Amino acid sequence: MARDVKCTVENCKFWSEGRECAASAIEVNVDGGGQKANYTKETNCHTFQAK
Repeated sequence: MARDVKCTVENCKFWSEGRECAASAIEVNVDGGGQKANYTKETNCHTFQAK
């Protein structure tokens, strides 16, 4: 499991110094449903919460 998760969404409540994600768990889903993505742009971080 990755220990260092980078994030560029500064208005997320889990965003931390150095572009680190401070969430205890992260959920990433495929946009539009399904279970397979072919490209990064087809995914979406559902851990996001606005500050």
